[in-house]
Amino acid sequence: MSTDTVTAAILVIGDEILSGRTKDRNIGTIADYLTAIGIALREVRIVPDEAEAIVAAVNALRASHTYLFTTGGIGPTHDDITADCVAAAFGVGIDVDPRARAMLLERHKPEDLNAARLRMARIPEGADLIPNPISKAPGFHIGNVFVMAGVPAIMQAMLDAVGPSLATGARMLSETIEAGGLPEGAYAGGLAEIAKDFPGVSIGSYPSMTEAGFRNRIVVRSTDAAALAEAQGAVQALVAGLTG
Repeated sequence: MSTDTVTAAILVIGDEILSGRTKDRNIGTIADYLTAIGIALREVRIVPDEAEAIVAAVNALRASHTYLFTTGGIGPTHDDITADCVAAAFGVGIDVDPRARAMLLERHKPEDLNAARLRMARIPEGADLIPNPISKAPGFHIGNVFVMAGVPAIMQAMLDAVGPSLATGARMLSETIEAGGLPEGAYAGGLAEIAKDFPGVSIGSYPSMTEAGFRNRIVVRSTDAAALAEAQGAVQALVAGLTG
């Protein structure tokens, strides 16, 4: 682990996500995983199953982040075009990969490996495979881009497989200060002043409704433990001053 910031983006691919037909469960899983190992998730995009949109997003996000993780679009149907788009983004060819084909044969008989299933073995030139212990159809890794399945259980297995190989930075630490029933307007000004005093600390206010009624929580986050502790103390003093 280094003290430098390692960043990541997620690209979610699929018309079904944008239409609301499928509810994404992968973003939160990846965010939790990356945060825990010291990689800062900085951006998430969702794009339709359109080649131009996918290629543009892949190129933009891989250029601006340490890592890019994509989910969706690597199945056997005509609209699963992620692999082709990643190959286009990198300017490389794509074809059935013997390694990927061998993985599919662990699950399917040779006579059942039809053209549709072989689409899942088409891998961009120069890519490394990401194993899939559940359905065997692999993901792949090329450059700083990790291409994974959209099915949550398979995506999780792929993420677990690639996680140990990732470079990581300082872990994000966080503390939560309970503000009880204080309205945000009561402490917003003071909180803004504290944020100015601690530029390396992220400070957010999060209202919610619970069974006990309305309450606010203030969360302070930083990779610097000392700065985090100071900011936490300042927020606690602010809240205490307002609640008596």
